Amino acid sequence: MDQLRRLGVKIFADGADFDGILKMYANPLIKGFTTNPSLMRKAGVSDYEGFARKLLAAVPDRPISFEVFADSPYDMVRQAKAIASWGTNVNVKIPVVNTQREFMGRVIEELSREGVAVNVTAVMTLSQVGRIAACLARDTPAIVSVFAGRIADTGIDPMPLMREAVGLLAERPEAELLWASPRELLNIFQADEVGCHIITVTHDLLKKLPVIGRDLTEYSLDTVKMFFEDARAAGFTLNTVGFAEPRALASDS
Repeated sequence: MDQLRRLGVKIFADGADFDGILKMYANPLIKGFTTNPSLMRKAGVSDYEGFARKLLAAVPDRPISFEVFADSPYDMVRQAKAIASWGTNVNVKIPVVNTQREFMGRVIEELSREGVAVNVTAVMTLSQVGRIAACLARDTPAIVSVFAGRIADTGIDPMPLMREAVGLLAERPEAELLWASPRELLNIFQADEVGCHIITVTHDLLKKLPVIGRDLTEYSLDTVKMFFEDARAAGFTLNTVGFAEPRALASDS
């Protein structure tokens, strides 16, 4: 884990499983938490505010992002202010556009100007990052979440884009760039390399953290053992009658 402690990028856990979040909270490497309506629905959350307040009571000293779920700018602002009132460690997630393709610049600007720490989410392009930066108040903390993993899913290397996004936020000293939707632990090191301030990682990926730094020769052996044991446990057999006996095989080890 020393490799992770030396990184400049902060790791946030992404999810809505309450017990899982508490386990992550016990890990000092996890510096904050993010969630969204889709993750909360998947986790079976039915009382949005009740879940959020319960989580904030359990995690009072690390940033947590909760997202608005309105679609009109007016209702987004009202929801955002309500969510922000739940705790001083709350970031309010605002989608970069609504379902009508309208850029939510007015929402971002009003909230940021009033001191609400926003987390602008679902960002995919440098144009969006630039427009968001222009809406942010210089002295109000903010997060800009660029979905690098989804960008990579389209066949585009997100590294150059993320590196340039860091530069676009340079004139907003309180704004942090977040690498969202990672697909593998390598993304943590990539996010650090380009200068991202935060990467949000799902609980499933975070379970793989102990693999970091493993000796690859031993990892190879463990993988072979896994295949062998699983085949044996499944009771797999093959009929090899009638095939020639192998010649003496010398070991290459």
